[in-house]
Amino acid sequence: MEKTAKVSLPQKIWKAIKGNPIAVALAVVSLIVGCLVENFFSFNNLNNLINNTTIRFLIALGVSGCLITKGTDLSAGRSVGLCACLAATLLQDPTYTGRMYNWPEFNLVVAFFIVLLVGALIGLVNGLVIAKLNVPPFIATLGTQTIVYGICLVFTNAQPIGSFKDSYKKFVNGAFFNGAFMVGDKKFPGIPYLLIWAVLFGLLFWFIYNKTTHGKYMYAIGGNENAAEVSGVNTVRSKIMIYVTAGMMYAIAGFLLAPKGGGANSGSGQGYELEAIAGCTIGGVSTTGGIGTVGGILVGVLVFELLKIVLQFLDVNPYYNNIVQGLVIITAVAMDIRKYIAKK
Repeated sequence: MEKTAKVSLPQKIWKAIKGNPIAVALAVVSLIVGCLVENFFSFNNLNNLINNTTIRFLIALGVSGCLITKGTDLSAGRSVGLCACLAATLLQDPTYTGRMYNWPEFNLVVAFFIVLLVGALIGLVNGLVIAKLNVPPFIATLGTQTIVYGICLVFTNAQPIGSFKDSYKKFVNGAFFNGAFMVGDKKFPGIPYLLIWAVLFGLLFWFIYNKTTHGKYMYAIGGNENAAEVSGVNTVRSKIMIYVTAGMMYAIAGFLLAPKGGGANSGSGQGYELEAIAGCTIGGVSTTGGIGTVGGILVGVLVFELLKIVLQFLDVNPYYNNIVQGLVIITAVAMDIRKYIAKK
């Protein structure tokens, strides 16, 4: 009986480097900048990286299922924005005279589930249109994106929303062990609560993708949808579940986004879907379907956020940031397509 050759650790590392050249290149650049620029390796910068990465990571987890099944979700950013605005109105300080709506006071748990329900409904609409009506995901979610943005404009009257309850702000912006001890001559800023969200949902999605029937069906649909149907996979139900799950992740991200940014408005979340798709692609989620890991998604999002911070520390004109990020997205997708063609 022929034995399977064992892969050594150096071979695994080399394979990972070859499979994610953009992530490796950006990580090396970040390391170089950190060694050359003062305060790059600081607690404040680390906290900023963690908080920004967490929001994008949650969105990317939602988008990843769509991409793995050869779909996409362009409504992600606007869904995050609507949910952020909804959470902001539900959890405004009741003593604030300029409240958006004179609603009764909601506690965190009730407000959270209301926002989660709205996100799930948006995902359900996407799932039904894509799975039942066979509308291409790009077109379906582009339409939903516009509708959701319109609803958000009507809901907020294009006005910013702020002055949140202290409990809401502490729940999102707080940290464990904040100032509990000194590191050198500086107080330790603590472990951000947002990091806990990232860890919990990262582990949850890893379990779903690797240990559940739903995860197996998702990869099967992405690999070959017709073959999956023949082998008994209910592709319609699976796709609906994927988009509902995505909508719920956008709702959670929106719930956390409002107090993190100090407020919410109709422009909240704009462009986040592209950043999430970019993070997924950089992290190895194939746009051709059937490939992607939670660990890769985290690395991709983290590296993409590092790129933004590097540009800031290098004092690059912020107008150029979008150009650089767009080039990274195009390069990542082009390399993914080339790998797909090479396999064929």
